[in-house]
Amino acid sequence: MLIPKKNLIAIYEQLFRDGVMVAKKDFNAPKHPEIETVPNLQVIKAMQSLKSRNYVTEKFAWRHYYWYLSNEGIQYLRDFLHLPPEIVPATLRRQVRPEASRPRPKMDDQRRPSGTGRGEDQRDSYRRAGGSFDDKKAAAGPGGSFQPKYRGGYGRGQTDS
Repeated sequence: MLIPKKNLIAIYEQLFRDGVMVAKKDFNAPKHPEIETVPNLQVIKAMQSLKSRNYVTEKFAWRHYYWYLSNEGIQYLRDFLHLPPEIVPATLRRQVRPEASRPRPKMDDQRRPSGTGRGEDQRDSYRRAGGSFDDKKAAAGPGGSFQPKYRGGYGRGQTDS
């Protein structure tokens, strides 16, 4: 399929920026949800072309295509879009989490509203009330009064005697 160069560049830029591309399997859609100026069919066909050259891996689930950029694809798009090696897709960037550096404060029991489901004290009392695990093993099963009787003549293989 012939795709205009400006559309192809827009598709490749979006793919390189995110590292992934998603498209619904709707060949008649007038535009792609992420790239407003490009029809959905052109996105699918451009990604199909990259897939045939092993630049992306494709997954299909629930009427949606999912494409993930491979290392060879990153290099190809860098050459095609004339990008320096310092620029990497979003999937390869490390996320800096400022919340991980400071500890999260615990909630006091006084601030917790009364009657809120399960607290740690309720869990602990439940665990202590059970006693040992031996009681659970003894209580399991049908019980001492259960006496199964096996009589012949039911089901297949019934013999006349």
